[in-house]
Parts: sequence; C-alpha cells; structure tokens
Amino acid sequence: MAVPPAASPDGETPGSTRAGDGWYPHYALGVLVVVYVLNFLDRQILSILNERIRADLGLSDSQMGFLFGTAFAVFYALFGIPLGRLADVWTRRSLIAVGLAFWSAMTACSGFARGFGTLAAARIGVGVGEASASPAAFSLLSDWYPPARRATVFAIYSSGIYIGAGLGLMLGGQIVDRWDAAFVGAATPWGLRGWQVAFLVVGLPGLLVAAWTRSLREPLREGTAKAAPVSPGAEFFRELRAVLPPLTLWTAATEGGRGALARNVAAAIPIAIPAWLLAAATSDAAQWSAVGVGVYAATSWVQALSRRDPATAREILHVRTLRRAAAGFGFLAFTGYSVGYWAAPWFMRVRGIPASEVGFTVGGIAAVAGWLGVNAGGALADVLRQRDVRGRLWTGMLVACATPPLVAAVLASSSNAVAFVIVAPLMFVSSAWIGAGIACVHDLVPPALRGSAGAVYLLVITFIGLALGPYVVGRLSQVLGSLGSALMAGSLIGDGFGLVFLAAACLSIGEDQRRADARSAPLPPR
Repeated sequence: MAVPPAASPDGETPGSTRAGDGWYPHYALGVLVVVYVLNFLDRQILSILNERIRADLGLSDSQMGFLFGTAFAVFYALFGIPLGRLADVWTRRSLIAVGLAFWSAMTACSGFARGFGTLAAARIGVGVGEASASPAAFSLLSDWYPPARRATVFAIYSSGIYIGAGLGLMLGGQIVDRWDAAFVGAATPWGLRGWQVAFLVVGLPGLLVAAWTRSLREPLREGTAKAAPVSPGAEFFRELRAVLPPLTLWTAATEGGRGALARNVAAAIPIAIPAWLLAAATSDAAQWSAVGVGVYAATSWVQALSRRDPATAREILHVRTLRRAAAGFGFLAFTGYSVGYWAAPWFMRVRGIPASEVGFTVGGIAAVAGWLGVNAGGALADVLRQRDVRGRLWTGMLVACATPPLVAAVLASSSNAVAFVIVAPLMFVSSAWIGAGIACVHDLVPPALRGSAGAVYLLVITFIGLALGPYVVGRLSQVLGSLGSALMAGSLIGDGFGLVFLAAACLSIGEDQRRADARSAPLPPR
C-alpha cells in the first residue's frame, strides 16, 4: 500500500493542488467568493440600517461614519498585519475559517447593542475577524492560479464585495421595515428593534460557512518547497507585539534596546500632535484618537520589520511603485467606501424612499453592476498588462477619471428612476480597479511574501479608504448641511488624489518590475 506524503507544518503536502490543476481551483475560488460575500454583507448592512440606528441611538453622521469606517478599519488594518504573516506560515484555510466564525459571532452581537460604545465594540470585533480573510485568500489564489490569470481571479474573488454589499442592503432593508411594521405600537420580542434583528439574521449563517471553508484543500506554496519550518503561533504573536500598543514599546526595547525605544517614542510625537489638533478642531476625539493610534501602530510595525528582517522590509516597504500604487488605489477606495456607504442614506433622507425599496433597488443594482464591473476590470487589467507593464495602473486611472461625473449625474438626476439607472454604471466603473490593485502588488513581491505584502496593501487601502472616506463624507455632511454635496466632494478628493498617485506609479513601475522579475527568475541548471 502506498504511503501518503508527509504533510508540512502548515498542512501542505507534495501532492497538494497546484496552479492550473483541473477543476478544484475553480471550486475553491467559489467557496472563497462565498466567504467574501459574507465579509461584505456583515460589513455593509450598517449602511441600510444607518437612519434607524441614528434615530434610535441619537447619533450624528460623523459618528455613523466612524462606526462603519474607523472603528472597523483601524482594527481590521492592524490585525491584518499579524494575520497576514500567519497566512504565510500556517494553514490558510483554517485561518479563514476561524476568522469567519469570529466575525460572524461579532456581527450577531451587534444586534444586542444599546448605545454607541457597545456597537463600536462589536464593530471592532467584526474588523478583527475579517482581517483574517483576504491576505490568506489572495495567497491561496496565487498558488492555485498562474500569474497571467491573477487579476481576473482576484477580481472574481473581489466580486464578493458587491454581491455581499448588495445582499446587505437588500436583506437589511426588508428585515428592518418588516419587523418594525409588524410591531407598531406593540412590544417586540426581547425588546429588539428591526435593525438589531437584521444583525442577528445575517451574522449567524457564517458559522456554518466557516465549517465548509475548513474543508478546502491547501495548495502547495509556490517557491517555498525548501522553506525552513517556523512556529505559526510564535510568528503571529511576534507580529502582534510589534503592532499593538503599548506592547509596541516593549517590543522596541527588547528587540532593539534603548535606541529603538527612543526612535519609537520619537515617531509617536509627529503622529500624536496632528491627531490632537484634529480632535480639538472637530470635537471628535474618538475618530482622531483611533486614527492616530492606528498610524502609530503601523509605524511601530514598520520599525520592527526593518530591525529584524531588513530584506523583507526592502521587498515590501522600499519599492517606490508599491508605495505609490497602494496610495493611489487607497484613494480610489476612499471614494468607493464613501459612495458605497452613504448612497443608501442619501436616497432615504433626500429622496424619501423607504429602506426596503432602497435596499432592494440599490442593493440589487450594486450586486449585479459591481460584480460585472470588478470582473470586467480584472479582465481588462490582465489584457492591458500583457501589452504594457503599466496596464494595471491604467485600469485604476480610468476609474479615477470616470467616477466623479457619474456621482454628479446621480446627485443631479431629475427623478428617482433616473438616479437608480445611473447607479448601475457608477457601481460598474467604481469597482473596476479592485483586481488590478492586488495583482499589481503580487507582481512586485516574491511569492513567499504575498501574504505579508497583501496585508500591508490592505492596511493602506483600509486606512485611506475606510478609516477616512465614510467619516470625512459624514463630517462634510454636517458642515455643508447637505449629504449630496458631501458625496460629491468626497468623490473629487478620492479620485483626484488616486489619479495623481497612480500616474506617479506609472513612472517607476518599469524599473521596479524588472527587478522583481529578476528576483523571481528560476536559477540556471548546474
């Protein structure tokens, strides 16, 4: 009887699925799409519940932007770093499954919130859990599919964003309207309002999908067959200590001595002062304290990585194109998250449309048009990349140019029907950059660092796009007295800066890609 090949510490075997092997990669891709659908369903449902939560808990637009964006984003980004490292050294299917179970439970816990603080705590938990999914999923997909197809495959995976966001609007709108209508003037079961029931309904099914995800095979990692074994737990906690205050101070002192501790404290000062000034100017300590802590934590991790692994730091942090592209795609996410969150409240507040109708119409349009756009954008990015090394950056630049006019057209539409029609091309265009962004990152780093590089990329995307976008639009809504004007301003800010950074990345990608290709080239035969 044949003896099965020995498994590596992360669950891989020499007989594991490889890139291009038959039907299984497509099946696994389908499972990961379902995971990402739940990821964004649990995240985006807050949009359609915005007006009810705001009224019940007495919150402002900036506080709602904080709950959707900053409270979630800071912890999503920070835990993405150690969890991205864990994706490089542990069984990726298990990491995704555990994270999915945790964020689903925290989504359900949001249904028991009774105030701003408890809802913020639940959203933080959702962010921590969801940080496990994408770095591990992108790493899996890079090992299941060859480089020439990655932008398309990443786009298919990322289409879960729009399917999940659309389902979140559709389900949330139906649940909140039907539940509240059924108990007008009467006591509700357990005292739950419609928005609380919606969190429970969408959160619990994720526990079942987590078990399904755990059943996936683990592919053989590209380029790491001779990698030395490492302890996944030790790697995770080492990265966590480097990124989680105040453990960052202890890490700096123990790893680098007094000099490293002094540099860490010195780096905190230019972060703390602007955060304090912004908090004083906006009377919003929660927002800017969270952003300040997040930026400091990320800076501490960069210092730690540069101390203990300067080669990895150079591969991920010191590549000009990676920095510029991450910032450029991050600003496209600024617009995407802002429009994705505030569009439904705008239709409800300005146009007076019920939540169930907005959820069904806008949610359905977002799901279909966003799914088509992200897949078409990924395919376009692959085609353009075959013709020119700048092709994936060009895809993002096209999105930056086309999105603001479509936002303006929705806001200026003469009727609800016209506005709904224009939402379709808006969602199609604004989603088209997603596959191109992560594929560009994976093109420029060695295979063994894709999980870590993906986590850093998502950190930038999340800080710029999610921690700032929805909050800034919410704050502008209060300052300008118009949610529509705030949405337009947010689009111009995000797409304008995105275009500038992506154009800058085009200037350096040729040289950086040549270096990446040289590092990844197979050794000549002896």
